[in-house]
Amino acid sequence: MPRRLPPLTALPAFDAAARHLSFTKAAAELNVTHGAISRAIRNLEETLGTRLFERGTRSVSLTPAGAAYCAEIGAALDRISVATIAATAPRSAGVLNVSTSDGFAGRWLVPRLHRFHRTHPDIDVRLATSGAFADFIRDGIDIAIRYGTGEYEGVVAELLAEEEVSPVCSPALLQGEHPLRVPDDLRHHRLIHDNFRIGWAMWLQHVGLDDIDASSGLRFDAAAYAVEAAVQGEGVLLGRSALVSADLAAGRLVRPFDLSLKSRWKYYVVYPDGALRQRKVKAFRDWLFLEMAVG
Repeated sequence: MPRRLPPLTALPAFDAAARHLSFTKAAAELNVTHGAISRAIRNLEETLGTRLFERGTRSVSLTPAGAAYCAEIGAALDRISVATIAATAPRSAGVLNVSTSDGFAGRWLVPRLHRFHRTHPDIDVRLATSGAFADFIRDGIDIAIRYGTGEYEGVVAELLAEEEVSPVCSPALLQGEHPLRVPDDLRHHRLIHDNFRIGWAMWLQHVGLDDIDASSGLRFDAAAYAVEAAVQGEGVLLGRSALVSADLAAGRLVRPFDLSLKSRWKYYVVYPDGALRQRKVKAFRDWLFLEMAVG
């Protein structure tokens, strides 16, 4: 039985108008006239036998039927876009656009990238680092490493690594006038803060220390700078496991005591459904899991 389909050329017009709630903005996005958008949507409504928009004097809004149709059509157009990219992209080479955070890129990913390039010299990795989630379609992102709960709508999310936090410092702080041996020794050392959700106040409460000023010390917006300050011996950082693993392995940082807190936020490898049909995406995804497994 043949599929029952609407006028396919009308769908991009409907999708754009529904996202912007404006025929004018939809026309600008698609580089057509306002009249062309209006005619396409009218044709679609006539085919469906239902109104998709409430038209006002200066604005439009979706009807309940329009809102439900918009959710399905938007997702379908995204899947078509991903499939088109996969079908037209070179299978053996090309540019791989990766989105992740500044901290993860600087302290975990970049120090290891040479190993990926060694085995995949035909794939050029380009990193986009931001605190905001990239839009795969709009921003041209192939794959992302995200930090959160894993609840990402419309994409595949695979758990890459869990996260725990524990105090870390330069080995030099294990010596001197006030060597770090037990948590109470923290009162003699500067605390280093980043913008992570689990802070010193929470950790100190966890170990039963309520007479140390958890707000004092050095504070950084970027986790990478906070880690570097700890490496340079500027104080003690509540280090995130993924971001300090390389420095711990190299001996630039140590854990003065083995007391950690597990975070409910974790690292996920995220990509559009069907993206693994591209060799470059699958190669990078597989490499991420291998690297995380070896530590």
